[in-house]
Amino acid sequence: MWQQTKQQLYRKFEFSNFSAAFAFMVRVAMEAEKMNHHPRWTNVWNTVEIWLSTHDAGDIVTKKDLELAKKIDALV
Repeated sequence: MWQQTKQQLYRKFEFSNFSAAFAFMVRVAMEAEKMNHHPRWTNVWNTVEIWLSTHDAGDIVTKKDLELAKKIDALV
């Protein structure tokens, strides 16, 4: 579930292994690129953490972030 914190949307995803986590990141990257809206994220082994905010709107959560979050949820 996404949490709004410090003017960002945040969610932690855990997968069975590194390959599954990395495959998820590739799918997210494709959607983010289509939207020209790129997340801040980290990956350590089976865990992917994502933070979303709109930089050109002053680093706040906008409709673009909510839309990308929805697309990301559909990829899990």
